[in-house]
Amino acid sequence: MERYVCSVCGYTYDPVQGDPEGGVKPGTRFQDLPDDWRCPVCGAAKDLFEKE
Repeated sequence: MERYVCSVCGYTYDPVQGDPEGGVKPGTRFQDLPDDWRCPVCGAAKDLFEKE
């Protein structure tokens, strides 16, 4: 599974880990995140992430 990096703060979304604090289970692909999901560090929108 591909990882995505926030272009604002550098946070890396790793689908193996998910975003448990944001309610995203491990194993969730970036493409399957809700459209309103935000970077847990800086709050950037999903469309500001780039494939690593």
